[in-house]
Amino acid sequence: MTRGALVLATGAAALLLALAARAAETAPPALRWGGDAEGGAPFVEADPADPSKMRGFDVEIAALIARRLGRTPAFVQVAFQSLDQSAARGDFDIGLSGIEDTPSRRAALAVTVPYYEFREVLTVRAADAGRFHRLADLSGRRVGTLAGTIAWDALVTAEKRDGIIPVSYDDDVHPYEDLAKGRLDAVLLDHVLAARSVRRVPGLAIQPTTVATGRYVAILAKENAALRDRIDGILMDAMRDGTLKGIFEEWRVWDEDQAAFEEKMKRKTQPDAATSPSPPSKKSSLSIVLSYLPSLLKASLVTITLSCLAMALAVALGVCIASGRVYGNAAVRFVLTAYVEITRGTPVLLQLFVLYYGLSSVVRLPAFVAALLGLGLNYAAYESEIYRGALEAVPKGQLEAARTLGLTEGQVLRLVRGPQAFRLALAPMTNDFVALLKDSSLVSVVTVVELTKQTAIFATNIASWAVPGALCAALYLAMSLPLARLARRLEGRWKAASA
Repeated sequence: MTRGALVLATGAAALLLALAARAAETAPPALRWGGDAEGGAPFVEADPADPSKMRGFDVEIAALIARRLGRTPAFVQVAFQSLDQSAARGDFDIGLSGIEDTPSRRAALAVTVPYYEFREVLTVRAADAGRFHRLADLSGRRVGTLAGTIAWDALVTAEKRDGIIPVSYDDDVHPYEDLAKGRLDAVLLDHVLAARSVRRVPGLAIQPTTVATGRYVAILAKENAALRDRIDGILMDAMRDGTLKGIFEEWRVWDEDQAAFEEKMKRKTQPDAATSPSPPSKKSSLSIVLSYLPSLLKASLVTITLSCLAMALAVALGVCIASGRVYGNAAVRFVLTAYVEITRGTPVLLQLFVLYYGLSSVVRLPAFVAALLGLGLNYAAYESEIYRGALEAVPKGQLEAARTLGLTEGQVLRLVRGPQAFRLALAPMTNDFVALLKDSSLVSVVTVVELTKQTAIFATNIASWAVPGALCAALYLAMSLPLARLARRLEGRWKAASA
């Protein structure tokens, strides 16, 4: 190649790179939509064929909205109970996960037009179907539902009126399982959830009476009203051209009530819908486990990384706090003691909520950073007490001897007191790390998908905790046992050296 041709080729390559960079800059951003895969089908669930992908009618509606906006959908996992808070703080553009249309939600967020109407129905054991028809028939009986829903409000009202006993759950799987086991007398939830659960749990029956009616909506931050208005237009168009009906029929949630609801919402008659696909073929237990194993391993990496970083932060802060309480003046000791007592006296879950949601108006910490700070700051208080006790356990005679030899207080701490205190603190410090490893499961409330959360999603999708729970326990043991063994080796070596 001649020199001129080389220069020409280099210039052409640079031009192409510049054009590609410009195109990337002008490309529309992805439409980040939040949902809870633990809720399961037909809303949002991990695809059994590829757990890294989501499926469900809310997944398809999100894809429809993104496509008609000229954007690409990007799923953001958020615990169902945290969807409203995450929408308000801007963790995603739009939330879709069987979210109910309520006055409080409309007051706090930008809410779209309803896209599906559901019925709240009672599910009872088949043997009790002849006597429990309505809430009034369940006086003095235990009725389960999800907290913070229309169904929960109905149960609270029925508690005052009919004397039933409401029982709150964080998910829609365990209420039906408890009903089948006799721990509940009925469950009140959406007919979509009830129909799915009756297929999954044998011995249950759905009563035909409608207790209440509600509608599913999508939610956005209050300041995203303009985007909400565009999405409203997309949803209305999808009702008119039959796209929504096709999605609902595909997931077998289309019925006469939904047809009547859409007739109220749209202006034109809905065209014929597509044919419902055949149900997916069942997979063996081994193939299901193998398909989810990569997701569990990835979540384990998040857990161990978060735990190690949080422990490193806790150790560093704990040493500083302990040193300050031993060597500081009265004011320093007072402040540090107050920090330790307040931190140890309040739940780490509350501290995570405060860091992530409570401070969002001042600083919007990324989820991982909030989780790291929450765990690190919490465990620093416990670590400081371990180190303070270890420092004070070093014999005073050794400290006086070191000072007599002319060592400064810093040298005494670094060369005499510190090493001996570290040996004393190693065993309890190892125990704290194992405890922190398990407490990392709490960070799912701030949208971090760690091992326990991923296991919960797995368990919900296959309607069983047996295999996922065993895998989760095995992975936790695989992470914690080597550390404990290393600590025992170090203890044994130091004991032998000092003997």
